[in-house]
Amino acid sequence: MGHPPDEPPAVRELEEAVRTLQDRIDRIEQELPARTNGSAPTAPALARDALHTKMEQLEEQLLSKILTLQKERQAASTDRSQQQHNIEKELNSLQNRVTELEHGPQGYSSPDAFKVTIPVQNNYMYARMKKSLPELYAFTICMWLKSKALAGIGTPFSYSVPNQANEIVLLEWGSNPLELLINDKVAQLPLSLKDKAWHHICVAWTTRDGKWSAYQDGEQRGAGENLASWHSIRPQGIIILGQEQDTMGGRFDATQAFVGELAQFGVWDHMLAPAEILGLANCTSHLQGNVIQWDDQAVEVFGGASKAGFAACEEGRKA
Repeated sequence: MGHPPDEPPAVRELEEAVRTLQDRIDRIEQELPARTNGSAPTAPALARDALHTKMEQLEEQLLSKILTLQKERQAASTDRSQQQHNIEKELNSLQNRVTELEHGPQGYSSPDAFKVTIPVQNNYMYARMKKSLPELYAFTICMWLKSKALAGIGTPFSYSVPNQANEIVLLEWGSNPLELLINDKVAQLPLSLKDKAWHHICVAWTTRDGKWSAYQDGEQRGAGENLASWHSIRPQGIIILGQEQDTMGGRFDATQAFVGELAQFGVWDHMLAPAEILGLANCTSHLQGNVIQWDDQAVEVFGGASKAGFAACEEGRKA
């Protein structure tokens, strides 16, 4: 029988003992004369039957031991997951306490007047939107961001669904250009976000011919088509800010993480008009996403990421 890569040494030792005993039984059987039909059992035959019985007992013990070890491994895995959850919860509590001590208790001027800060590039700091997406045939996603990365800005946001980790992803990894992924199809976006200043960005897409457009600070910087043409965005996935998902809701890679600040993440179920996007960027409009709105109660932070008060237009004009 083959060994799984993570099979415990104790199981391998038991299996080896069973094989050794089986070999001994085979040798004894080869040395015994053939039993004639109807003859009385001989002493060697009785010994052979006893060995067979012992063999069966050992196999049962082996199976019982394997099942016990499997249950122990599952319990250990559950304990590790719970431990990680508890650590993240404690980190969040400490981070919120530090924020309160530095800036006073959180009390934003309005539910959307806050930002998420991810101070270090790693695989455990992120924010998660509590709400998911419905099935979409078009969308516009907008947000304010300020990257502090030395190279690529990482992953400002990702949306993952069952069996497709890259349903919607905005990613700039290493020296590669900024990319919009939809259902694993890729469009390169001519946006420049590495100056450590606040920028307002929007990406818009429709399933019809896969048309897309990308905006930076209210100006269209790129457009194209044939990006996941006739694909519908699948519902009930997970939206993560700051990390790229290799599986739905997890398996983050620190090299693809965003480091910096994010705010005003919103999703619409259609392509916004250029004038609407310009209004959002220059703060003459306060249009909220009709699918996902930026609201303090709708955003959870994990791993040491934090929230703080933020006035997008004031900060954007300072930049």
